Amino acid sequence: MPNHYDGQVLAAPLDIDSVESSRFDPNLGQEIRALRKAKRMTLGQLGQMTGLSNGFISQIERGQNRPSVTALFKISRALGVSVGWFFPAGDREASGEASHIVRRAARRSIDYDDGIRDELLTPGLAGGLELLSCRFPPGSGVEKVYAHEGEEAGVVIRGALDLWIGETLYQLREGDSFSFDSATPHRYRNPTQDETVVIWAITPPSF
Repeated sequence: MPNHYDGQVLAAPLDIDSVESSRFDPNLGQEIRALRKAKRMTLGQLGQMTGLSNGFISQIERGQNRPSVTALFKISRALGVSVGWFFPAGDREASGEASHIVRRAARRSIDYDDGIRDELLTPGLAGGLELLSCRFPPGSGVEKVYAHEGEEAGVVIRGALDLWIGETLYQLREGDSFSFDSATPHRYRNPTQDETVVIWAITPPSF
């Protein structure tokens, strides 16, 4: 699912001056690198989109430099997330569970302008597997086929999903599941007047 290239990401307004850089995730550089790679974006592309040098971004990713709040805001916008993506949940960090557990209230998410919302269910994007909770408003989806490296699988837990794998249309209903090679051109949409929710797994991560 993932890769809603046809839609623009909606980022919530943020008062940059109110954010303290000391609150950034201590693994900020790794988080930026993992998200960039999941979006299949090069350092050069991120540099062009932010106006920051490739060397500076590389230093941030390797933990050799920390961005100003303004620089992080530019990076987050270019990567399609809000700055809040990079803030750890205090209780979660203190308990030591952050590497393994994602509490419902602490899910990181991306909202798209067609109303689709992806919530990350795995702790991060640096591993080999990504698990998402994908919410599709009525009639939403991706109309242009796309393909990429990896495999995908999922299960419809609410509503219905039309899934095209190659030239074949599969009409999925609540409880139906699927899997396919992501290199096969595919697209999907919610054909109903109600919200559809899909738990979607991708390997490697491709947010």
